[in-house]
Amino acid sequence: MTGPESRSKTLSVLIPVYNERATIEAIIERVAAVRIDKEIVVVDDGSEDGTREVLRRLAEEAPHRLPPGNRFTLLLQERNQGKGTALQRGIQAATGDIILIQDADLEYDPRDYPVLLAPIMDGLADVVYGSRFMGGPHRVLYFWHYLGNTLLTLLSNVLTNLNLSDMETGYKVFRAEVLKTLNLRSRRFGFEPEVTAKVAKRGCRIYEVPITYSGRTYAEGKKITWRDGLAAVFWILRYNLLP
Repeated sequence: MTGPESRSKTLSVLIPVYNERATIEAIIERVAAVRIDKEIVVVDDGSEDGTREVLRRLAEEAPHRLPPGNRFTLLLQERNQGKGTALQRGIQAATGDIILIQDADLEYDPRDYPVLLAPIMDGLADVVYGSRFMGGPHRVLYFWHYLGNTLLTLLSNVLTNLNLSDMETGYKVFRAEVLKTLNLRSRRFGFEPEVTAKVAKRGCRIYEVPITYSGRTYAEGKKITWRDGLAAVFWILRYNLLP
C-alpha cells in the first residue's frame, strides 16, 4: 500500500464465489498481481460446476504460485446459502485492518485497488464505494440494468440521506472494525442495501471513487435478473424503515 499509514494497515480481499469456474482462476491471479501485500479470502458458496475443485488446486499451489506478499485462505460452504452468507463468513475470517470485497467474475478490475484504498489510507473515510457511474471506463451494455441500478440507488439515497451514485456496486471497501460490528443478516443479494443502510445509520464517513467496469452479458454468465431488483427494493425498505 501507499500513503502515510501504509506500514501499519493490512488488507484482506474477500471473494465470494458461486459457480464461476470459467473466471475464478483468472480473477485470483489478477488480485494477486496487484503489488500490495494482502490476504486473499475466498468463500465458495456450494459451487457445483467444478469451481470448488479449481479452488482446492489453487489453495495447494498458492504458497509457490502466488507472488510474494499474498496469503491465500479458502473457506468452503457445504451448500449454497447466498452471497450475503458467504460474505458474513469471510468477514469473520478476515484478519486485515481493511476489507475489500471483490466479485469472482471479471467485471471489476483489481488494478483499481490503489484508488479504492486511498481515502481510507489517507484517514478520510471509513467506507469507500467504487462507482461504475462516475466517469470511469466501462463496457456499454444494458440500458434497463443501468436504469434499475439508478432507481435502486435513488430509493436508497432517499431513505439514507446519502448522495451515492452506485449503491449496488460490487466494489466496497471498509475499515474492518466498522464492517465486523455491523451485525449483517442478509443471506443473498440483500447485502448491498443492508450494509449501505447500516453504515449510513452509524454515521460512517463514506467516499465514492470512479472505477473501470466490464459488465458481462447473460451469455457470458451474468446472474442478476429483474427478480433481484424487486428483492432489492424490499431489502432497502426493510433495513431503512424497520429496526
